Amino acid sequence: MTTDGIPQQPPPSQWEARWATIKGSPRVIILTAIILGIFVIFGQRVWYLQFVQGAYYSVQADRRRLRTEIIPTSRGIIYDRAGAPLVRNVPSFKITITPAYLPDDEAAADGVLIRLAVLLDMPYTTSGDQVGLREIMAEAWRVPYHPTEIERGVTREKALLVAQESMLLPGVSVEVDSMREYPYGPLISQLLGYLLPIPGEYEEEYREQGYDPATDRIGRAGVEATYEDALRGKKGESLVEEDVMGRVIRVVSQQAAPVPGNNVHLTLDLELQKFVEETLRQGMTRPNVNAPRGVAVVMNPQTGEILALVSLPTYDNNLFTQGISVRDWQVLSENVHRPMLNHAISDRLQPGSVFKVVIAAGALQEKVLDGQRTRLNGTGTIIVPNKYYPNDPGQAQKFYCWNRAGHGWLDVVGGIANSCNIFFYKAGGGFEESGFEGLGMDEESGIPHYAHLFGFGEPTGVELTGEIGGTVPTRNWKRLTYGESWSTGDTYNLSIGEGYLEVTPLQMLNAVNTIANGGTLYRPSIVHHVTDSDGNIVQHFEPEIIRTLPISPENWSLIQQGMEGAVAYGTAPNAQIEGVRVAGKTGTAQYCDDIARETGICRVGYAQPEHAWFAAFAPVENPEVSVIVFLYNGGEGSENAVPVAHDILDYYFHGDEGDETAP
Repeated sequence: MTTDGIPQQPPPSQWEARWATIKGSPRVIILTAIILGIFVIFGQRVWYLQFVQGAYYSVQADRRRLRTEIIPTSRGIIYDRAGAPLVRNVPSFKITITPAYLPDDEAAADGVLIRLAVLLDMPYTTSGDQVGLREIMAEAWRVPYHPTEIERGVTREKALLVAQESMLLPGVSVEVDSMREYPYGPLISQLLGYLLPIPGEYEEEYREQGYDPATDRIGRAGVEATYEDALRGKKGESLVEEDVMGRVIRVVSQQAAPVPGNNVHLTLDLELQKFVEETLRQGMTRPNVNAPRGVAVVMNPQTGEILALVSLPTYDNNLFTQGISVRDWQVLSENVHRPMLNHAISDRLQPGSVFKVVIAAGALQEKVLDGQRTRLNGTGTIIVPNKYYPNDPGQAQKFYCWNRAGHGWLDVVGGIANSCNIFFYKAGGGFEESGFEGLGMDEESGIPHYAHLFGFGEPTGVELTGEIGGTVPTRNWKRLTYGESWSTGDTYNLSIGEGYLEVTPLQMLNAVNTIANGGTLYRPSIVHHVTDSDGNIVQHFEPEIIRTLPISPENWSLIQQGMEGAVAYGTAPNAQIEGVRVAGKTGTAQYCDDIARETGICRVGYAQPEHAWFAAFAPVENPEVSVIVFLYNGGEGSENAVPVAHDILDYYFHGDEGDETAP
């Protein structure tokens, strides 16, 4: 429409009219300025981050995306002397959590932990003897960027369940693991030991050695512990790229390849170990025998090699593979006979008459006994007057022989063969009534001196954990320990392997080995050599001589004759092996320890219970094997320890076709 030829604008719309009303408003002007200012500031910040700080943040992004990942190694294998594997590394799974990758929101993080606890069938919070996942993570936050092991030995099914929900479980990882398995379990657990997590108080020490205290396990007993450095191997490292949830996207580079652990080859004969274990068990439960504890050790007396070592009761080291349960631990720890203890090297025992060979060696070398020319009267009883009341027979102390009728006049060979107590009371402690002076207690030339020469009073040094040195008593030792003076009766008791003397079965056998080989005290060994993963020998162990005893060949021969006589006509005739000359020494030691008192075995007013012992070597002319048997509460050594040793020696020389008429 036009008016006087001039075009007319259409009337404004409602919104246009509204805008025309407010566009000049001060508030609109201020708001527009604020919005424009925000865009300007934002643009400047983007420009600053992109062009000024871009390189810095690029590096930071790379650091978050790339990390060094540890490549696990494989622990070395332990073999017997014939190459039979005694342990295995079996594939397994473990679940870990890296705390830093959990959701920042506390409720969301708790949700991840709760879901994981359900999948693993473990408590979220500590319940009874089960530590809760929440408590584990509280400790894990000490190293937030380090994976913390939640559970190892996870079944394949559980591992798959967790993996399937990985998108809902940030920070949680399923890792392939290697688990130690002991196929022979209790048979050799005392020798092999087991692995356990690193104790908290030693974390820093082991971290400095390259261990990861959060996930690594170390040998805590047996060869697993003593050869930890050889078996552990060396981990590798690789640079990996990961996403924001901590999952590896790709391996960028391998910085160091893992080095497998070395393999340890033992001197142990697995088949012999099996036979010894079975034979010892049978011997502990023979008719009229109730021995809750027993030891049998077989060695090569010419080298110190241990061919078999059995300590009963024992335990299954597989219990520790995934972490021993509280119940299993209670069963082991509450057993008064301590199945976790290697009784061959950790028991403090009186060896009884087996120790008489040490007295014989010292008495012969010090000329207390002049070869076979010295003969002592082995009466059934010897009376020692009370030094404070010498004229009062009622105050005198009587010492008896096991043969109350006595053995009559004996030389050293007959004294050993018949194990005459009276002979050795006199040889060790003298007999004032007849003016005979025994070996005595001088620490430079008496019983303590020769006991130490034979290796008593100090650990043998075998490559096993928990070995003790025992006790060789002296006059001064008793004064300091009990505040009492040493008596003639103390010397008499020591002369027959009782009283304050404490030895281990391995110490006693090692001393007998010295007699067998003619004077060389070897360090017992359970390890023959070490190889790398390619089978190359990296360490070979030669027999180690502790000392050569200063005893003449003539005196060694007399002791050997006495021990052979014990088997031929003396206290151990049941140790005879067809076609093999055997030498041995029986022992029966009275005892009354805490266990015996607590269990009622030892009671006041009753005869004291007895341990049974027997040590032997064969063949006499060129010994290649030695054996010792100890039966706690086993009674007479000649009756109950000898048959066990006989069967072991018979198996060694004749195999399964041994003497079927054996006792």
